[in-house]
Amino acid sequence: MVLVSVIIPAYNSESTITATLDSVRAQSYTQLEIIVIDDGSQDSTVEIVASIAKADSRVCCFSYTNAGPAVARNRGIEKAKGDFLSFMDADDLWTTDKIEEQLAQLTKHPEAGLAYSFVNWIDGSNKFLRPGSHVKADGYALEKLLVGNFIDNGSNVLIRRDVISEVGKFNPQLPPSEDWDMWLRIAASYQFVCIPQVQVLYRVLSTSLSSNVTKLSHTNLTVLDEFFSHHPDLKVKLGTQAYADRYRYFTFKSIEGSPSRQNGCLALKFFFKAVSLEPAWWAKRIKLVLVVLIKASFFTLVPTTQARAS
Repeated sequence: MVLVSVIIPAYNSESTITATLDSVRAQSYTQLEIIVIDDGSQDSTVEIVASIAKADSRVCCFSYTNAGPAVARNRGIEKAKGDFLSFMDADDLWTTDKIEEQLAQLTKHPEAGLAYSFVNWIDGSNKFLRPGSHVKADGYALEKLLVGNFIDNGSNVLIRRDVISEVGKFNPQLPPSEDWDMWLRIAASYQFVCIPQVQVLYRVLSTSLSSNVTKLSHTNLTVLDEFFSHHPDLKVKLGTQAYADRYRYFTFKSIEGSPSRQNGCLALKFFFKAVSLEPAWWAKRIKLVLVVLIKASFFTLVPTTQARAS
């Protein structure tokens, strides 16, 4: 059996790290090393991981000063001994067959560099919120990935180690978009293979980096700008569609959380930008347009004191 390295960056994750580690330790594929990179936690994360490591020798923990998830993942890559690498956030969950199914597909398809599965969103109580993209994109998936990040999050993929050696590690200047940047670099050179079933449960929390829509939008657009600067032919072919998709995504992210005037204003800004780029997409979805406008307008009416409190 080949060794699979699971890399888990953790920062102040005491409330979720046990459940996350339990879902990794329960994998039907058992030849794992489970590397927790403590990113300067100031709570009991390290003590919890140490206790679990006493019961499972596959678990180990390395502590560093806080540097962000991209640097933490890169530190995990440096520590990893496996021929295959998987990354997991310290608050997400896997089904028990996730690694086994993904590894089987990569073994069956040596031309593929990355395997991914379908994702569902859950809240802090493990309650189902909504399905992820659920897009099946086997083979060369770059064009689909440019117009919609169907991998959905950083807890999804299994990657051959030599692929990362070729395309490079995570870019620490791009949080929380370093995942998508990595998947695009891989997709430019390697095929993907999909396991078309939900195997990743992505937890949505107000403290998540992706909940900071201003930062998310800035780094997402930076990823697109940088990628298209190296692939001008794809910008001509897909640029408008790709940027329109991002602005739609920012619109929905702005109104999915707690009401605030800032998020309402952001949603309206992103919405009108998305419409200007691809009006035909919205013209087919008038009910959605009304929902967005009503919700975003409601957000803008939230009193400033309440917005600050949220």
